[in-house]
Amino acid sequence: MASKKGLGRGLQALIPEYQTEEIGSIETLNIADIFPNQYQPRKNFDEESLNELAESIKEHGIIQPIIVRRSQDRYEIVAGERRWRAAKIAGLSEIPAIVKDFDDLKVMEIALIENLQREDLNPIEEARAYKALMEQFNLTQEEISKRVGKSRSSIANSIRLLNLEDKVQEMVARGDITIGHAKVILALDNKALQYEAAKKIVTESLNVRDTENLVKNLLNKGAKVPKKQRADRLQAYFKEIEENLCRFFGTKVKIIQRNKEKGLIQIEYYNEEDLTRILDIIYEKE
Repeated sequence: MASKKGLGRGLQALIPEYQTEEIGSIETLNIADIFPNQYQPRKNFDEESLNELAESIKEHGIIQPIIVRRSQDRYEIVAGERRWRAAKIAGLSEIPAIVKDFDDLKVMEIALIENLQREDLNPIEEARAYKALMEQFNLTQEEISKRVGKSRSSIANSIRLLNLEDKVQEMVARGDITIGHAKVILALDNKALQYEAAKKIVTESLNVRDTENLVKNLLNKGAKVPKKQRADRLQAYFKEIEENLCRFFGTKVKIIQRNKEKGLIQIEYYNEEDLTRILDIIYEKE
Protein backbone atom coordinates (compact mmCIF):
# COMPACT_ATOMS: atom_id res chain seq x y z
CA MET A 1 0.00 0.00 0.00
CA ALA A 2 2.88 2.36 0.70
CA SER A 3 3.93 2.25 -2.93
CA LYS A 4 0.69 3.89 -3.99
CA LYS A 5 1.22 6.85 -1.71
CA GLY A 6 4.68 7.46 -3.11
CA LEU A 7 3.62 7.33 -6.73
CA GLY A 8 4.82 10.40 -8.61
CA ARG A 9 3.20 13.70 -7.67
CA GLY A 10 -0.15 11.97 -7.32
CA LEU A 11 -3.40 13.01 -8.95
CA GLN A 12 -3.95 15.67 -6.31
CA ALA A 13 -0.78 17.42 -7.51
CA LEU A 14 -1.49 16.87 -11.20
CA ILE A 15 -5.14 17.88 -10.88
CA PRO A 16 -5.72 20.17 -7.85
CA GLU A 17 -9.47 19.84 -8.42
CA TYR A 18 -9.38 16.04 -8.13
CA GLN A 19 -10.73 16.31 -4.58
CA THR A 20 -12.19 19.77 -4.94
CA GLU A 21 -14.85 21.31 -2.81
CA GLU A 22 -15.29 24.12 -5.33
CA ILE A 23 -18.78 23.10 -6.46
CA GLY A 24 -18.85 25.85 -9.06
CA SER A 25 -16.06 24.15 -11.04
CA ILE A 26 -18.15 21.00 -11.54
CA GLU A 27 -20.38 20.79 -14.60
CA THR A 28 -23.14 18.34 -15.46
CA LEU A 29 -22.51 16.88 -18.91
CA ASN A 30 -24.59 14.71 -21.23
CA ILE A 31 -23.06 11.26 -20.96
CA ALA A 32 -23.45 10.78 -24.72
CA ASP A 33 -21.17 13.76 -25.36
CA ILE A 34 -18.25 12.06 -23.60
CA PHE A 35 -15.83 9.57 -25.16
CA PRO A 36 -12.89 7.51 -23.80
CA ASN A 37 -9.34 8.77 -23.51
CA GLN A 38 -7.29 7.83 -26.58
CA TYR A 39 -4.24 7.52 -24.31
CA GLN A 40 -5.92 5.23 -21.78
CA PRO A 41 -3.30 2.53 -21.03
CA ARG A 42 -5.89 0.20 -19.54
CA LYS A 43 -7.50 -1.90 -22.27
CA ASN A 44 -9.52 -4.37 -20.20
CA PHE A 45 -12.28 -3.46 -17.74
CA ASP A 46 -13.64 -6.23 -15.54
CA GLU A 47 -17.34 -6.61 -16.35
CA GLU A 48 -18.33 -7.90 -12.90
CA SER A 49 -16.53 -5.02 -11.20
CA LEU A 50 -18.23 -2.49 -13.51
CA ASN A 51 -21.66 -3.96 -12.75
CA GLU A 52 -20.97 -3.70 -9.02
CA LEU A 53 -19.97 -0.04 -9.43
CA ALA A 54 -23.09 0.56 -11.52
CA GLU A 55 -25.26 -0.78 -8.69
CA SER A 56 -23.45 1.50 -6.24
CA ILE A 57 -24.04 4.48 -8.55
CA LYS A 58 -27.75 3.64 -8.73
CA GLU A 59 -27.85 3.61 -4.94
CA HIS A 60 -25.58 6.55 -4.07
CA GLY A 61 -24.95 8.45 -7.30
CA ILE A 62 -21.49 9.51 -8.49
CA ILE A 63 -19.61 10.87 -5.47
CA GLN A 64 -16.49 12.04 -7.34
CA PRO A 65 -16.76 13.84 -10.70
CA ILE A 66 -14.79 12.61 -13.68
CA ILE A 67 -12.14 14.81 -15.33
CA VAL A 68 -12.53 15.68 -19.04
CA ARG A 69 -11.11 18.03 -21.64
CA ARG A 70 -12.95 19.67 -24.51
CA SER A 71 -12.58 18.15 -27.96
CA GLN A 72 -14.50 20.26 -30.48
CA ASP A 73 -18.15 19.94 -29.39
CA ARG A 74 -17.57 16.85 -27.23
CA TYR A 75 -15.48 15.87 -24.18
CA GLU A 76 -12.60 13.40 -23.85
CA ILE A 77 -12.13 11.60 -20.54
CA VAL A 78 -8.90 12.42 -18.70
CA ALA A 79 -9.61 10.50 -15.48
CA GLY A 80 -12.61 8.42 -14.43
CA GLU A 81 -13.35 6.20 -17.44
CA ARG A 82 -14.44 3.36 -15.15
CA ARG A 83 -17.03 5.63 -13.47
CA TRP A 84 -18.24 6.79 -16.89
CA ARG A 85 -18.65 3.19 -18.12
CA ALA A 86 -20.49 2.19 -14.93
CA ALA A 87 -22.75 5.27 -15.18
CA LYS A 88 -23.76 4.20 -18.69
CA ILE A 89 -24.56 0.70 -17.40
CA ALA A 90 -26.61 2.29 -14.58
CA GLY A 91 -28.66 4.12 -17.22
CA LEU A 92 -27.57 7.66 -16.32
CA SER A 93 -28.00 10.31 -19.01
CA GLU A 94 -25.81 12.90 -17.27
CA ILE A 95 -22.62 12.81 -15.23
CA PRO A 96 -20.76 15.38 -13.06
CA ALA A 97 -17.43 16.42 -14.56
CA ILE A 98 -14.60 18.90 -14.19
CA VAL A 99 -13.53 20.35 -17.54
CA LYS A 100 -9.80 21.07 -17.84
CA ASP A 101 -7.52 22.28 -20.61
CA PHE A 102 -4.78 19.63 -20.80
CA ASP A 103 -2.34 18.81 -23.62
CA ASP A 104 -1.83 15.23 -24.85
CA LEU A 105 1.20 14.58 -22.62
CA LYS A 106 -0.64 15.67 -19.48
CA VAL A 107 -3.65 13.54 -20.42
CA MET A 108 -1.52 10.44 -20.88
CA GLU A 109 0.45 11.14 -17.70
CA ILE A 110 -2.71 11.49 -15.62
CA ALA A 111 -4.34 8.39 -17.12
CA LEU A 112 -1.22 6.34 -16.40
CA ILE A 113 -0.80 7.57 -12.83
CA GLU A 114 -4.50 7.06 -12.04
CA ASN A 115 -4.26 3.42 -13.12
CA LEU A 116 -0.94 2.83 -11.36
CA GLN A 117 -2.26 4.24 -8.09
CA ARG A 118 -5.24 1.91 -8.25
CA GLU A 119 -3.12 -1.02 -9.50
CA ASP A 120 -5.52 -1.38 -12.45
CA LEU A 121 -2.90 -2.13 -15.12
CA ASN A 122 -1.48 -5.53 -15.91
CA PRO A 123 2.33 -5.57 -16.40
CA ILE A 124 2.14 -5.47 -20.21
CA GLU A 125 -0.29 -2.53 -20.28
CA GLU A 126 2.06 -0.69 -17.93
CA ALA A 127 5.09 -1.46 -20.10
CA ARG A 128 3.31 -0.30 -23.26
CA ALA A 129 2.30 2.93 -21.55
CA TYR A 130 5.92 3.69 -20.64
CA LYS A 131 7.02 2.88 -24.19
CA ALA A 132 4.34 5.18 -25.61
CA LEU A 133 5.56 8.03 -23.39
CA MET A 134 9.07 7.50 -24.77
CA GLU A 135 8.07 7.18 -28.42
CA GLN A 136 5.22 9.69 -28.70
CA PHE A 137 6.53 12.37 -26.35
CA ASN A 138 10.30 11.71 -26.46
CA LEU A 139 10.54 11.24 -22.69
CA THR A 140 13.57 9.47 -21.26
CA GLN A 141 13.26 6.67 -18.73
CA GLU A 142 14.60 9.08 -16.12
CA GLU A 143 11.90 11.64 -16.93
CA ILE A 144 9.18 8.97 -16.77
CA SER A 145 10.65 7.82 -13.45
CA LYS A 146 10.21 11.29 -11.95
CA ARG A 147 6.68 11.66 -13.31
CA VAL A 148 5.31 8.36 -11.97
CA GLY A 149 7.47 8.02 -8.86
CA LYS A 150 9.15 4.74 -9.76
CA SER A 151 12.88 4.06 -10.08
CA ARG A 152 14.49 4.26 -13.51
CA SER A 153 15.50 0.59 -13.24
CA SER A 154 11.86 -0.32 -12.54
CA ILE A 155 10.79 1.53 -15.70
CA ALA A 156 13.56 -0.18 -17.72
CA ASN A 157 12.64 -3.64 -16.41
CA SER A 158 9.00 -3.01 -17.21
CA ILE A 159 9.75 -2.00 -20.81
CA ARG A 160 11.98 -5.08 -21.21
CA LEU A 161 8.84 -7.23 -20.90
CA LEU A 162 7.96 -6.07 -24.43
CA ASN A 163 10.95 -8.11 -25.68
CA LEU A 164 8.99 -11.25 -24.84
CA GLU A 165 7.33 -13.27 -27.57
CA ASP A 166 3.78 -12.01 -28.19
CA LYS A 167 2.07 -15.11 -26.78
CA VAL A 168 4.26 -14.91 -23.69
CA GLN A 169 3.24 -11.26 -23.25
CA GLU A 170 -0.39 -12.37 -23.34
CA MET A 171 0.35 -14.98 -20.66
CA VAL A 172 1.90 -12.29 -18.44
CA ALA A 173 -1.06 -9.97 -19.04
CA ARG A 174 -3.52 -12.72 -18.06
CA GLY A 175 -1.49 -13.63 -14.99
CA ASP A 176 -0.71 -17.15 -16.23
CA ILE A 177 2.95 -16.47 -15.44
CA THR A 178 4.37 -13.89 -13.03
CA ILE A 179 6.74 -11.00 -13.68
CA GLY A 180 9.37 -13.05 -11.85
CA HIS A 181 8.96 -15.85 -14.37
CA ALA A 182 9.00 -13.36 -17.25
CA LYS A 183 12.25 -11.74 -16.15
CA VAL A 184 13.97 -15.11 -16.11
CA ILE A 185 12.58 -16.01 -19.56
CA LEU A 186 14.02 -12.76 -20.95
CA ALA A 187 17.48 -14.34 -20.74
CA LEU A 188 16.39 -16.32 -23.80
CA ASP A 189 16.87 -14.36 -27.03
CA ASN A 190 15.03 -16.95 -29.10
CA LYS A 191 11.29 -16.14 -29.11
CA ALA A 192 10.33 -19.76 -29.79
CA LEU A 193 12.32 -20.86 -26.74
CA GLN A 194 10.65 -18.15 -24.67
CA TYR A 195 7.22 -19.55 -25.56
CA GLU A 196 8.41 -23.11 -24.96
CA ALA A 197 9.62 -22.12 -21.50
CA ALA A 198 6.41 -20.22 -20.70
CA LYS A 199 4.22 -23.18 -21.65
CA LYS A 200 6.33 -25.48 -19.48
CA ILE A 201 5.98 -23.08 -16.53
CA VAL A 202 2.19 -23.25 -16.81
CA THR A 203 1.78 -26.97 -17.50
CA GLU A 204 4.24 -28.04 -14.79
CA SER A 205 3.44 -25.23 -12.31
CA LEU A 206 7.10 -24.23 -12.10
CA ASN A 207 8.18 -21.65 -9.53
CA VAL A 208 10.78 -18.98 -10.30
CA ARG A 209 13.66 -21.14 -9.01
CA ASP A 210 12.54 -24.03 -11.24
CA THR A 211 12.29 -21.58 -14.14
CA GLU A 212 15.86 -20.40 -13.56
CA ASN A 213 17.07 -23.99 -13.88
CA LEU A 214 14.93 -24.51 -16.97
CA VAL A 215 16.31 -21.39 -18.67
CA LYS A 216 19.87 -22.30 -17.71
CA ASN A 217 19.43 -25.69 -19.36
CA LEU A 218 17.94 -24.10 -22.47
CA LEU A 219 20.84 -21.65 -22.66
CA ASN A 220 23.34 -24.49 -22.52
CA LYS A 221 21.38 -26.63 -24.95
CA GLY A 222 22.53 -27.11 -28.54
CA ALA A 223 26.10 -27.34 -29.75
CA LYS A 224 25.23 -25.16 -32.74
CA VAL A 225 25.06 -22.10 -30.55
CA PRO A 226 28.45 -20.32 -30.69
CA LYS A 227 30.44 -20.39 -27.47
CA LYS A 228 30.49 -16.58 -27.19
CA GLN A 229 26.72 -16.40 -27.68
CA ARG A 230 26.19 -18.98 -24.93
CA ALA A 231 28.53 -16.98 -22.67
CA ASP A 232 26.63 -13.75 -23.41
CA ARG A 233 23.32 -15.43 -22.59
CA LEU A 234 24.67 -16.82 -19.33
CA GLN A 235 26.07 -13.41 -18.42
CA ALA A 236 22.64 -11.84 -19.02
CA TYR A 237 21.07 -14.59 -16.92
CA PHE A 238 23.37 -13.96 -13.96
CA LYS A 239 23.00 -10.20 -14.38
CA GLU A 240 19.23 -10.60 -14.01
CA ILE A 241 19.73 -12.62 -10.81
CA GLU A 242 22.09 -9.96 -9.45
CA GLU A 243 19.50 -7.23 -10.07
CA ASN A 244 16.79 -9.27 -8.34
CA LEU A 245 19.03 -9.84 -5.31
CA CYS A 246 19.98 -6.15 -5.17
CA ARG A 247 16.31 -5.19 -5.01
CA PHE A 248 15.58 -7.90 -2.43
CA PHE A 249 18.38 -6.95 -0.04
CA GLY A 250 18.40 -3.23 -0.80
CA THR A 251 22.15 -3.20 -1.35
CA LYS A 252 24.79 -4.13 -3.94
CA VAL A 253 25.05 -7.86 -4.66
CA LYS A 254 27.60 -9.47 -6.95
CA ILE A 255 27.75 -13.02 -8.31
CA ILE A 256 31.26 -14.34 -8.98
CA GLN A 257 31.50 -17.48 -11.11
CA ARG A 258 34.39 -19.80 -10.19
CA ASN A 259 33.51 -22.43 -12.79
CA LYS A 260 30.42 -23.93 -14.44
CA GLU A 261 28.97 -25.22 -11.19
CA LYS A 262 30.48 -23.12 -8.38
CA GLY A 263 30.70 -19.46 -7.47
CA LEU A 264 30.25 -16.83 -4.79
CA ILE A 265 27.51 -14.36 -3.89
CA GLN A 266 28.84 -11.14 -2.35
CA ILE A 267 26.40 -8.96 -0.38
CA GLU A 268 27.73 -5.53 0.56
CA TYR A 269 26.88 -3.75 3.83
CA TYR A 270 28.00 -0.30 4.89
CA ASN A 271 27.79 -0.28 8.66
CA GLU A 272 26.73 -2.44 11.59
CA GLU A 273 23.12 -1.30 11.33
CA ASP A 274 23.03 -2.20 7.63
CA LEU A 275 24.48 -5.65 8.38
CA THR A 276 21.81 -6.24 11.03
CA ARG A 277 19.11 -5.24 8.54
CA ILE A 278 20.41 -7.71 5.95
CA LEU A 279 20.71 -10.52 8.51
CA ASP A 280 17.12 -9.87 9.61
CA ILE A 281 15.98 -10.34 6.01
CA ILE A 282 17.88 -13.63 5.75
CA TYR A 283 16.66 -14.97 9.11
CA GLU A 284 13.05 -14.08 8.24
CA LYS A 285 13.26 -16.43 5.26
CA GLU A 286 14.48 -19.40 7.30
